Amino acid sequence: MSRRYDSRTTIFSPEGRLYQVEYAMEAIGNAGSAIGILAKDGVVLIGEKKVTSKLLQTSTSTEKMYKIDDHVACAVAGIMSDANILINTARVQAQRYTYAYQEPMPVEQLVQSLCDTKQGYTQFGGLRPFGVSFLFGGWDKNFGFQLYMSDPSGNYGGWKAAAIGANNQAAQSMLKQDYKEEISREDATELALKVLSKTMDSTTLTSEKLELAEVFLTPSGKVKYQVHSPESLSKLLAKAGLAQPAPDAS
Repeated sequence: MSRRYDSRTTIFSPEGRLYQVEYAMEAIGNAGSAIGILAKDGVVLIGEKKVTSKLLQTSTSTEKMYKIDDHVACAVAGIMSDANILINTARVQAQRYTYAYQEPMPVEQLVQSLCDTKQGYTQFGGLRPFGVSFLFGGWDKNFGFQLYMSDPSGNYGGWKAAAIGANNQAAQSMLKQDYKEEISREDATELALKVLSKTMDSTTLTSEKLELAEVFLTPSGKVKYQVHSPESLSKLLAKAGLAQPAPDAS
């Protein structure tokens, strides 16, 4: 049945579905997972790096985490080339707002403007939806710390804890069980590592396969975006009891 209605995004099926948009969401289901958790003192974003070959030179820059503005960052799951276009668009919009109004762009307004762009790609012929989902973490003076999730349809929503990418439903149900209100940033980091260790495809969790970023306020009240180094990640994994034992020298 779907074959008659899935050739373009502008055609609804008799059940009211847009198959091309649903297929774009399926593409994200094959990507490395990402998890976001909203804490009382910050936002924690964690992502799984897919290392497809031992010969691959691992990038010195981040692959899953991107800074959009001083007060907003995002985690990505899906087609990275699509994500780069949208991230650049978001960065330009954030800077235009700052230039015009001399203050940082409210987080939800930034997310909504980007989702408007994504929605346009589901409504006009000759375009395909962006095959990428985002988790946005940020802070503004109106609502404090916020976490948003958006998908290829252009829909977005505010979340306390969310997962995108591979095995996102299993991760989401674990977060639903273990998330507590007023969780601290430290506990949120531990919970994110625990959930990712149980839901990612790889059997071993190491610092090379992870990216962890946080958005929080410094004691002076300035918003800070921080990406953890591999050494810091190894310490966090050891603290959470998820580090792999060192192989015997024999």
